Amino acid sequence: MGLLAYLILLAVSGLFVGALARLALPGPDPMTVFQTILLGLAGNFIAGVIVWLLWAHRLPGLIISVACSSVILYFIRRSRGGGLARPGAPLR
Repeated sequence: MGLLAYLILLAVSGLFVGALARLALPGPDPMTVFQTILLGLAGNFIAGVIVWLLWAHRLPGLIISVACSSVILYFIRRSRGGGLARPGAPLR
């Protein structure tokens, strides 16, 4: 596999995982496509390290990748002053 094909595959997998992470958390999220790809790649990397350390490459890591990306997205939203509440929803 050539380098260009590998980079395209990384971008597509990052976009897929990042999009699933953005769907997992409710609320508006002003992120570009490039930021979504970076979010997915960060989640893939962290999940890959976790799977490598705990299960020695014997577990598919898609769910763990989406979970790690969702946690990263949650902290990004918190740093911007947001949270999980939907805009206009009453606080209890």
